[in-house]
Amino acid sequence: MKKILHLIGLILTIFLVVGCSSTVQAYTDPEVTIDVGANDEFVILIALESNPSTGYSWEASYDETRLELVEETYELGEYAKQGLVGAGGTELFRFKALKSGEANITMEYKRPWEEEVLEQKVFTVEVK
Repeated sequence: MKKILHLIGLILTIFLVVGCSSTVQAYTDPEVTIDVGANDEFVILIALESNPSTGYSWEASYDETRLELVEETYELGEYAKQGLVGAGGTELFRFKALKSGEANITMEYKRPWEEEVLEQKVFTVEVK
């Protein structure tokens, strides 16, 4: 039940962060192709814990001729909001589709100064 309430809170946060535009959608599953029109904005919600206090965060790499990273935000998790030191949260990435074609967004969870990647997700975006 707590996870469902937390997810609802994250979705509400997305709408507050990006506005209530009907073209904004949240994506969490890299197995689902993201279909958007040119100039549409969309959000990739990384639903896994992120913990910048340990140096780890999600890094996005993508085709900058097709996509633009509009905003990257971080939301404290429930335990962090309660003051628990070292507790993580969730990162949100908002992109804008620039031109037609297919592009991948590779998300890597790592420390910026290290080569080792703890987790990787690849999202496919089809811009119409």
